[in-house]
Amino acid sequence: MIILPAIDIKDGNCVRLFKGDYATAKKVAESPYTAAQRFADAGAKWMHMVDLDGAKDANLVNAELIADVAKSSGMSVEVGGGIRNMNAVEYYISQGIDRVILGSAAVKNPQFVVDAVKEYGEKIVVGIDAKNGMVCAEGWIDNSDINYIELAKRMENVGVHTIVFTDINQDGTLAGPNLKQLDDLSHEVSCNIIASGGVAVLKDIINLAELNIYGAICGKAIYSGSLDLKQAIEITSKI
Repeated sequence: MIILPAIDIKDGNCVRLFKGDYATAKKVAESPYTAAQRFADAGAKWMHMVDLDGAKDANLVNAELIADVAKSSGMSVEVGGGIRNMNAVEYYISQGIDRVILGSAAVKNPQFVVDAVKEYGEKIVVGIDAKNGMVCAEGWIDNSDINYIELAKRMENVGVHTIVFTDINQDGTLAGPNLKQLDDLSHEVSCNIIASGGVAVLKDIINLAELNIYGAICGKAIYSGSLDLKQAIEITSKI
């Protein structure tokens, strides 16, 4: 299992949210660059980055900053937030980003996902963000009537290989990931599943690894100090 430390960008700052609420944004690092360096020093091979402004505004807002941080980090990077058309995908891929996450587009414009996967294959990841099992879009402020497993199956059918699943009720809470939903999802589709939301301590990482989850995104736990990133990476490399 891979560990993906997270950098969420709002107004150019590295922040964390509580349950996806933008009003709770709290700066957690001096800069995105210092956060990325800290992750690299701990041995991280991958990093997860999100343009929070972009997710809310349905446009690329912090893209240049994100691309620059990614380049300077030396890590493989996946990016989400505000990616609604092929131009946005092409921008990030051209900047050396390894995986591009399509979130709201999977709900509102599935043909875009089909086209992106056809063009870029496994570089395209779908982010499924759910509240009480139902998918949310547009920076988590727009509810849909689609169950998260149903959407995952649709995405698998069009060739998506990797899914980032976020239980919004767990995100930023340090209350542990939603193991049941993740286990159900992993049994319903053959995609690589990356868990996002709720990871607090090393036991959460171990629990995810025991479910054969492909990856775990860790944000607040690292910044708060409840999870030692280096230790988590070392342990998962042996599982």
